[in-house]
Amino acid sequence: MITKDNKSEAIAALARDGKDVGSPEVQISILTKRIAEVTDHVKTHKHDFMAKRGLLQMVGKRKKLLKYLEKTDFELYKSTVAKLGLRK
Repeated sequence: MITKDNKSEAIAALARDGKDVGSPEVQISILTKRIAEVTDHVKTHKHDFMAKRGLLQMVGKRKKLLKYLEKTDFELYKSTVAKLGLRK
């Protein structure tokens, strides 16, 4: 589970202004933090299939958001991928 501090840190990293919590780049940042935490959990608990399923769902959602961001604003997409250190 992502902590409040980690979530606010993820929001602050890519927010457009102080109240921005719903833009695609912020959602991608939050999902990336959650994916990292669940990945560590799945590595230690190999038979937690519900966590694996949730992880795959989060990865799919992040992929869709990245695809949307790539279509709408390519420069913002490139900067978001670079800041988060994602492969693309």
